[in-house]
Amino acid sequence: MRSQYSKVLTATASIAVLSGCGGFDTSVGPSKGHISRIERAGTVQGVRVIDVTDQVARQIQAQEMHASFAKDLPQAQPTGQRIGKGDVLSVLIWEAPPAALFGGSSLGSTTVMGAANTTALPEMQVGPAGDITVPYAGRILVQGRSLPEIEREIVRRLSGKAHLPQVAVRLIHNASSQVTVVGEVASNALVPLTPKGERLLDAIARAGGTRQPVDKMMIQLTRGDRVESMPLSDIIANPQENIVMQAGDIVTALFQPFSFTALGAIGRNQEVNFEARGITLSQALGRVVGLEDRRADPKGVFLFRWADPRAIPGGAMNAGQDGQGRVPVIYRIDMKDPATYFAMQSFTMQDKDVLYVSNSPVAEFQRFFGIIASTVLPVLAVNRAL
Repeated sequence: MRSQYSKVLTATASIAVLSGCGGFDTSVGPSKGHISRIERAGTVQGVRVIDVTDQVARQIQAQEMHASFAKDLPQAQPTGQRIGKGDVLSVLIWEAPPAALFGGSSLGSTTVMGAANTTALPEMQVGPAGDITVPYAGRILVQGRSLPEIEREIVRRLSGKAHLPQVAVRLIHNASSQVTVVGEVASNALVPLTPKGERLLDAIARAGGTRQPVDKMMIQLTRGDRVESMPLSDIIANPQENIVMQAGDIVTALFQPFSFTALGAIGRNQEVNFEARGITLSQALGRVVGLEDRRADPKGVFLFRWADPRAIPGGAMNAGQDGQGRVPVIYRIDMKDPATYFAMQSFTMQDKDVLYVSNSPVAEFQRFFGIIASTVLPVLAVNRAL
């Protein structure tokens, strides 16, 4: 019997040694101690481990850069109905009696006794060269010109040929001064611009509005080679951000465009989308149903982030950067400290953050004891039976 117990103790000791040497790792991810030693050991070049406090949360908020359409994008002016390639125009010509040029024309002329002769030319599309052709006036460059400028040019060309000519030019189809609206809107649309000076919210309204709640929408505006994004609710709240549209602008409505990943001893291991206005760390923990009571180490909550060096409290160390010039940083959250709960309410999550909760030492011991129980206790039971 003694020899049997010796075998049991030997098996128990062997398992303990394996566990202690790391050959029998019972945790899925790094422990709190592993992460805390990163900064000292330099296993990740230049990484900083920063405790989340109210002061740190406020410093990060102060350093965060918020996009502004009004400040960051080239400003546009109302189009003034400038004509471009592809636009369709109609031209009406009046000639005072006696009509010398258009009186006998077959171009749709109408004459009333004692009144001017009116001639309606067929609708004309502005060609690749940016011009149209008017009988007796020749080829007229209209691209980049306003309707009154085109009217004056035709009158000048007809003067001396027609009797006191007057001209009216109308835009039948606007194909050159348009804004494209796509994404989470009721209907993707090409919105024509007029001298009124349509603004961003006008364009979204012409597309039928957004299909999702306003506070969950991000508006991305592409103007030339610049791309900027803002929460729709901020644009509505600040009239200055409701900027005048420019021909060629692309407006993209995005629903919950950001996400973070939750891993470890947490309610749900998953990628979690969140809205354009952002969420706080406390809200993020709420969306993953918080920490697992039996597994989580409340002092071992960490947030991994690629951050702008200017937004890191105390500055970044000599860290390796990614393609966007960001450096790695780890924020440590002590859920045992009541003050942390206030700090979490002002600590904002960022796109692609990774929230990780390590296992507690007690949970590791319980898992280890479970392995012991599943291997050693059956042996003891067999020995008793013998």
